[in-house]
Amino acid sequence: MRTICFYFQVHQPFRLRNYKFFDIGNNHYYFDDYANRSILRKVANKSYLPTNQVFLDLIKEYGSRFKISYSISGTALDQFEMYAPDVIDSFRRLADTGCVEFLTETYPHALSALKDEEEFFNQVKAHSKKIEQLFGVKPTTFRNTELIYSDQIGAMVAKLGYRTMLTEGAKHVLGWKSPNFLYCNAINPKLKVLLKNFRLSDDLAFRFSNQDWNEWPLTAEKFVSWLNQLDKKEEIVNLFMDYETFGEHQWAETGIFEFLKALPSKVFANSDFSFGTPSEVAKNYDPVAPIRVPYPISWADEERDLTAWLGNELQDEAFDTLYSLTEIVRKIEDPIIQRDWRYLQTSDHFYYMCTKWFSDGDVHKYFNPFNTPYEAFITYMNVLSDFMIRIEEYKEQNHIISENISEDELNHLIIKHDSLLKKLKSKKRALESKKDF
Repeated sequence: MRTICFYFQVHQPFRLRNYKFFDIGNNHYYFDDYANRSILRKVANKSYLPTNQVFLDLIKEYGSRFKISYSISGTALDQFEMYAPDVIDSFRRLADTGCVEFLTETYPHALSALKDEEEFFNQVKAHSKKIEQLFGVKPTTFRNTELIYSDQIGAMVAKLGYRTMLTEGAKHVLGWKSPNFLYCNAINPKLKVLLKNFRLSDDLAFRFSNQDWNEWPLTAEKFVSWLNQLDKKEEIVNLFMDYETFGEHQWAETGIFEFLKALPSKVFANSDFSFGTPSEVAKNYDPVAPIRVPYPISWADEERDLTAWLGNELQDEAFDTLYSLTEIVRKIEDPIIQRDWRYLQTSDHFYYMCTKWFSDGDVHKYFNPFNTPYEAFITYMNVLSDFMIRIEEYKEQNHIISENISEDELNHLIIKHDSLLKKLKSKKRALESKKDF
């Protein structure tokens, strides 16, 4: 038997409110509660709750023959607890079946693996603890933010004790090799690596409702026929996608839920495939080779690299400024500062600053609260400037000594920030006058 491995990313960021320059030092609350609550409830009703019910019904029908896996970010879990506890309950019902695997990731869906190993470790441990607290299971498989992976990141994950990790089956990494096998980390072969089959995954996530697609409409029978066309030696098909695919990206009217309901019966009746979780795949198959990834990859955009988050001057400036605060924030015990520190690391903030408005432009506009990447940067840097002031105030009140950032350096950063904002606002006005956005 060969295996289909279904994995779904469940993530929602804490979106920033329209935080102005004159808010700096005067208002320490950064998040748009109305937008976060309304978006979460909308997606919960259209996607999370109905899809969870579909999968629960399938598990009741097929028992342990049908299995799925999830990685739910800490920021999504926090918002579920605040705004949609019924979603937590529906995931608990899935957990109780024993047919669902919950994966670990960085708690705030952050890019910390690229910058600071200690911060990365702390976030992973916090997320694992949260999953165990909510669902009663300790995760054994790791999924990094947006499937970001490299040889070095895999080695760090192995150091944490994980033996299985997910990433993208990027063409420029695989070359002639197929993603439909199990691989291992090039530095630590004990870490087994599952690679996303992006063509079949994207047929569901992106192309399913596209009536201009030459394969539309996609039925369960047709999808299984594609599985049967794969080389019989290929052992695993990893179907990785955003959970919002079901009901949000692909509306119920497209027939996506009917597709899901029909798929297991067609797989069992017309193929030699079964369903398995990532940890089961890692247990049941042997790696065919190390997968060598010297530079980080992700599942984003055509390039499958980091440029969705760290591809321009805006993103790099914001990212470097944020992580320059790591040392001092670790010494701060204030729970509100720690909460804001986590939420400000969420990768979406940098994603909104992306200036790649070409083939992937529509993807970057989806659920983006900002009209332009420049507005995203200005808002984020305003927030970060206030956050830095709070850190300095806390240091003074609690007599914390740090070599990380001095008062002179803080003032310099604020002056630099103000100058950069003026330049960006001027550029933004010029671009808007040309109707580029």
